[in-house]
Amino acid sequence: MRVLLAEDDDILADALAEQLGNAGFQTEVAADGRTALEALTSQPFDVAVLDLGLPKLDGLSVLKAVREVKPALPILILTALDGLEHRVAGLNAGADDYLTKPFDFPELEARIRALLRRFKPQAGSTVSLGALSFDREARRAVVDGEPVELSPREWELLDLLLTQRDKVVTKDEIAQAWDLDRNQGGPSSIEVYIHRLRRKLEPSGVSIRTVRGLGYLLELQA
Repeated sequence: MRVLLAEDDDILADALAEQLGNAGFQTEVAADGRTALEALTSQPFDVAVLDLGLPKLDGLSVLKAVREVKPALPILILTALDGLEHRVAGLNAGADDYLTKPFDFPELEARIRALLRRFKPQAGSTVSLGALSFDREARRAVVDGEPVELSPREWELLDLLLTQRDKVVTKDEIAQAWDLDRNQGGPSSIEVYIHRLRRKLEPSGVSIRTVRGLGYLLELQA
């Protein structure tokens, strides 16, 4: 598994790279945002760990740019910025997890492995609804023959909604599927991803209806 570690603190970066290597990860370190962005957009990585306070190009800008070309890459933010507004901004920009400094390495490793498990292709048959075709095994979503680019969280959200079609999916169920807690901007983050997924599903004839006070329901438009 290849990890891109974007961290400008040389001592911390070297220590983390060594620990990740001992844990079985092939780790490349980027000491600034521009280097991280170039590496992430030109090379294959299984997961990225981004500091927000990077020189030359901040981590949030790197995150947004990477999401434009690699919406399915699992990305974890690792930063000393622990305010709620920073968590919400990072998650809304496309991060899949958020860990604040100081931290213990076992937790970082556990979170990386959780991301890799979460976004690993899972066996299952293709599900079709309207013009939407959703292949869990190939991790492929298609609308009228055209592939739909989904971020990891959008993918999990659509999978959950399809699995529980004809049943209202609550925000708590979505948060559990994402391993999301209240300190990570829970409800507001979910609403952002619901909005993004709605837009991507519009051409398929499939809609996500908000059931006030309960959650969300996937249904085929009449």
